[in-house]
Amino acid sequence: MTLSNKLEILARGTNEVLVYDELVSKLQQDHPLRIKAGFDPTAPDLHLGHTVLINKLKQFQDLGHQVLFLIGDFTGMIGDPTGKNVTRKALTRDAVLENAKTYQEQVFKILDPDKTEVMFNSTWMNAMSSVDLIQLSAKHTVARMLERDDFNKRFKSGQPIAIHEFLYPLIQGYDSVAMRADVEIGGTDQKFNLLMGRQLQVIYGQKPQVVMTMPILEGLDGVQKMSKSLNNYIGVSDTADDMFGKIMSISDDLMWRYFELLSFRSMQEINNWQLECEQGANPRQYKVWLAQEIITRFHDLSAANKALENFEARFQRGAIPDNIDEFELEAIGDGIGIANLLKNSGLTKSTSDAMRMIKQGAVKIDSEKISDPKQIIPIGSQHVYQVGKRKFARVKVIL
Repeated sequence: MTLSNKLEILARGTNEVLVYDELVSKLQQDHPLRIKAGFDPTAPDLHLGHTVLINKLKQFQDLGHQVLFLIGDFTGMIGDPTGKNVTRKALTRDAVLENAKTYQEQVFKILDPDKTEVMFNSTWMNAMSSVDLIQLSAKHTVARMLERDDFNKRFKSGQPIAIHEFLYPLIQGYDSVAMRADVEIGGTDQKFNLLMGRQLQVIYGQKPQVVMTMPILEGLDGVQKMSKSLNNYIGVSDTADDMFGKIMSISDDLMWRYFELLSFRSMQEINNWQLECEQGANPRQYKVWLAQEIITRFHDLSAANKALENFEARFQRGAIPDNIDEFELEAIGDGIGIANLLKNSGLTKSTSDAMRMIKQGAVKIDSEKISDPKQIIPIGSQHVYQVGKRKFARVKVIL
């Protein structure tokens, strides 16, 4: 494979490559590069948003480079302050280690475990003395820390910043020194921390790592980032049927974003498909192929085929028309009550009528009957609602 082809693969979907010429130079070397990505196991389950980084690691791995999958068991007990307007509560070590175990089980559905080195930053941080930590802290200034957007906003608004939060980017940067990383991959929100690694490597006499930032994947609503708290996520551990239904619910525009960041198909093939849709092809079939590719990755081909079969059976039973009314309804608090949603989208005359229809079993969400008249539909969700046999609406709940 030519250098140009390798660069095309590796640059795909990236937000920034700092510095691109350095990446070119490193790829021209005759030995595998050390590719770092760090994850703080602050929650046990990964979603597809997390896999944007892991997919990039796999691309490096497929090109023969060494993947260093760093589990931040030490930094996880500090709590990443990135994007936070309050000091994050630190996790216990037992919680961090339990989450780390689950992480490994999930990432090896994408990465080759035989070609992946799993590392824990407690390995070198626990060996660091208090004197060593103070010396590390001396290599950066408070003024530079306050250049970081989230710290700056908290400082100006009078929100407290704990001293240990300044240690987080320093330790993440030092991880790159300890691991002798050639390239580090992270989300766009991690840019400050990633560049810290470059700075510290130079101070410690190493060649600076190339920083590759990846975009934050939008959730099912196509607006806010994928998040469990917003209930707009597709979990790596979701069932095949749930994965299929969620992917089929995304908008046609968002589908191409998912193809670029989550699919391993070539961009040429994806661009050709997008052109076919622009020329009149039904996007539904392409969405099916995306769903099957992702389900095969996290389950298997048999599960993907069965999920398609189950989805089509539900689709036929529900007989959802191709052209239905679409609404965006503003949430009340954390979501909107199902009765209000049905009334405001014109599917029922009133909330009492909606509750009556639900109790009669005449209301479906994505072709599945519901029975709770007090159900809350969360922000970011987008589903097809049906009342009786002939009333349909596609409704997105927004802030």
